[in-house]
Amino acid sequence: MKVTVGHGASGGLRRVSLAAVGALLLCAGVVTIGTAAQAADEWSPESSHTSTDRGDGTYTVPLLRSDVPDISVERVPAAENDEGRDIYYMISTTMHLSPGAPIMKSYDLVNWETVNYVFDRASIGDSFSLRNGQNSYGQGQWASSLRYHDGMYYVAFNTNNLNGAYIYRTDDIENGAWQRTALGRGLHDPSLFFDVDGTPYIFYGSGGTSAVRLNAGLTAIEQDYPNIFTAADYAGQPFIGGLFEGAQFYHIDGWYYAVIITWPSGQGRQVVMFRSKDLLGRYTSAGGVNTYEARGVLNSNGFAQGSLVPVARAGGGTDWHGMFFRDTFPIGRIPALIPATWSDGWPTFGNNGVVPVDGAFTKPIRLSPAEEVLERQKSIVASDDFANDAPHKAYQDEEWTIPTPPDLDESLLGVELLGNAGFESGSVSPWAAQFGATLALEPADAASGSAALRVANRTLNGSGPHQNLAGKLQHGVTYTVSAKIKYTSGPASVRFNLAADWGSGVQVMTFGTVPVGQWTTVTGQYTFPATANLANVKFAVETPWGNPQPVSSTVEYLIDDVSVVGQPVTTEHPTKAEIDPNGSRLDLAWEWNHAPDNRYWSLTDREGWLRLTTRKVVTGQYVYTKLSNRAELAWFEEARNTLSQRTFGPRQSAETRMDISGMRDGDVAGLAAYNRGFSYVAVKRVDGQNTLGVVNRGQPFAVDLDQAALESFLPGTTVPLGDATVVHVKADLDFAAPVGQLWTTFYYSLDGLTWTQLGNRVGPQTLDGSLAHFMGHRVGLFNYATQATGGRVDFDHYLLSDTLTAQGLPLDTGALDAAIAHAETLDSRHYPADAWAAMRAALATAKAARAGRFGTQNQIDAPERSLSFQLARLGVLRAEPELPVTASAQTRCVGGRAYVAVQATNGHTAPVDITLETAYGT
Repeated sequence: MKVTVGHGASGGLRRVSLAAVGALLLCAGVVTIGTAAQAADEWSPESSHTSTDRGDGTYTVPLLRSDVPDISVERVPAAENDEGRDIYYMISTTMHLSPGAPIMKSYDLVNWETVNYVFDRASIGDSFSLRNGQNSYGQGQWASSLRYHDGMYYVAFNTNNLNGAYIYRTDDIENGAWQRTALGRGLHDPSLFFDVDGTPYIFYGSGGTSAVRLNAGLTAIEQDYPNIFTAADYAGQPFIGGLFEGAQFYHIDGWYYAVIITWPSGQGRQVVMFRSKDLLGRYTSAGGVNTYEARGVLNSNGFAQGSLVPVARAGGGTDWHGMFFRDTFPIGRIPALIPATWSDGWPTFGNNGVVPVDGAFTKPIRLSPAEEVLERQKSIVASDDFANDAPHKAYQDEEWTIPTPPDLDESLLGVELLGNAGFESGSVSPWAAQFGATLALEPADAASGSAALRVANRTLNGSGPHQNLAGKLQHGVTYTVSAKIKYTSGPASVRFNLAADWGSGVQVMTFGTVPVGQWTTVTGQYTFPATANLANVKFAVETPWGNPQPVSSTVEYLIDDVSVVGQPVTTEHPTKAEIDPNGSRLDLAWEWNHAPDNRYWSLTDREGWLRLTTRKVVTGQYVYTKLSNRAELAWFEEARNTLSQRTFGPRQSAETRMDISGMRDGDVAGLAAYNRGFSYVAVKRVDGQNTLGVVNRGQPFAVDLDQAALESFLPGTTVPLGDATVVHVKADLDFAAPVGQLWTTFYYSLDGLTWTQLGNRVGPQTLDGSLAHFMGHRVGLFNYATQATGGRVDFDHYLLSDTLTAQGLPLDTGALDAAIAHAETLDSRHYPADAWAAMRAALATAKAARAGRFGTQNQIDAPERSLSFQLARLGVLRAEPELPVTASAQTRCVGGRAYVAVQATNGHTAPVDITLETAYGT
């Protein structure tokens, strides 16, 4: 018997007496109860932008369609959490982004949402804060390992430029504060592992797998176990090759398993697994032999590094899946949940080892229908109205000890610190000879003035003049140092060093190559580090050391006009105000480009708007510290308070509205699709006039940049904005054709309704092979200054869609209309007050949008997604009240069918209309 029940707008019907339909049951044994509110049934929302859940019990791989690299997944069993069901958490690499190390949550391993971050900022130092010429592009936090043990959550990760590895811990992974412990050394791709007796280890390495044993409190390393097994141990195996890193360890059915990414020559990236009965292998085996067997377990379409994931089997036992990412640039490294079939203690992943891109698999965990609708609405990207309504999280209250800036003696800056620098006093003093050299005034061949200093009788590279500068130099001050040097006999050219020595070895301040027979100026700058012993420091002019001593060690030379001058201090120091929370709470989908300066962004200065204010003028002097060639950063990359989200594929559109009335001359602000290669649409203010245009930076990447030329507008994309103070801009990102390239098309509008394309699409953007960024493309909102600080830009919203203007599709309000109609059928008495209020707020926004006119699909999709999420949440929280119901029925039989009309009252005197019909004899 099929029964459907509907009710009017009042809702609340829970029980209907069988007496009310008795006459119908006399006519037939099958009852269909139809509803008068069919519109509510039409609401069937699509999965979110980052969900590949198809809504039919299957999903496709890769998951999430976004950059989620170096994944580590941990299950918290139902018996060990407050929700009473298995919960999964996942963490990934975010490098230079802040906040960093995102914690993502799932109940079904297919749909994920971000619920927390491990840290607000990994450091308050210069490199993580884009301060004083330093940066963390391609560095920062890498390859986290997430583990749950004895009621505590642990995260271990390595930092490439922030003093090595750290362990964070909390007892509340979604809302608690994290305690941080520095391990004091680097551990490449660390995997935290608790042995069966609880002993903690970290496995790490590239090209070989090593381990350290930690103390019981996980605060220090107690023992090293280098090279438990290496790639060389498996020479000749076709599935062993380069990388050989990212190890994660598990204990399954009495075996220790390691999962590692490898890249054999001439093949794609793949997964190899190792197993042993002995965790430490050769360190505990008889004779010290390697005990780890190896087997290639996945070599299909580049699915590689990641985790094993346990899934509780019905009736007991455990199934295992792999969560492995796949390089899918420019989007990034995208994870895939891949089922495993085990045989003889080894898994085979996918369909007999094959994992097709966009291939479908059955979901390993099924939830109730209402729960599955809610899970499919969850995402790791989000449209945002900047309403400052995101939940407060403990990581936002991170506490840091702010170092005291140095107390400088200004009288020692901008003045010559060397005595008798031009040798015009009639004596050599205060210069003195070292390592056997002799010094004398030379009046016959001075570079300027009446004399130079002759340095003779040299036998060592250090043989030369020096002067004691004790008490004159200061930590953190940059000094311009120079000297005029000449020699007349010896090699064709000689390198000369201007050096400092405070007892810790000679420090070369600057150097230059001097050709024989002519006066040459050697000059440069040097910043005295905090470790320098300034109470005993001398300045010297000498030649480089060599063993054996080079010919230059005996060259006789002249020096003149030597100089050491401290420059005015422009060094930035971290401040409490820069780090303190500013009362603004962003959606967890957002991350900053390096740690932000909280004084210069706000959601509270103007209600419903994100304000970005310029703090510094870009310098063009930043370089990639990761790259040996010291390649320069673009101005855009130097902008610190750039707010960004992941991109998603295969197509993404992002739209924002900018109030540009507060810009100052030289300011550049807009919407970017970026990595090291970037494209953006921006407003530039020059001589009081605002112009809109498009910038595109592609490969190859030059080492030395003309930043102004690099970020000049492309011909055919510029629009003078005149007196307009508000402009809408949109970026359409197409990752689909061809694969491996991003092409972006930009649009603008002055009213949000009529849109104009800015030039042609720009691109292609591809993977940066230098790995200077090594993350997927992101979409960012930015504002930077080239002339003066204090300019501001306000962003009204950030609206996402997966529909591009170039697709030529008509605007479609169907999903929005269905969500609004469904919301209007609901009754507040069924739901918690806070959830109901959130839905009504989303409904009000959706109805306000629907009452107006639309210019893009983004303007439709953003309110619909927000409302559908809140509706799905209500569907899970629904609790029907126990209310008395009385009903009366009228029955009629016509043409072999029976019809019953029931008029019911539910205790709130609201009518409920029910129609029942059936055919005789069925």
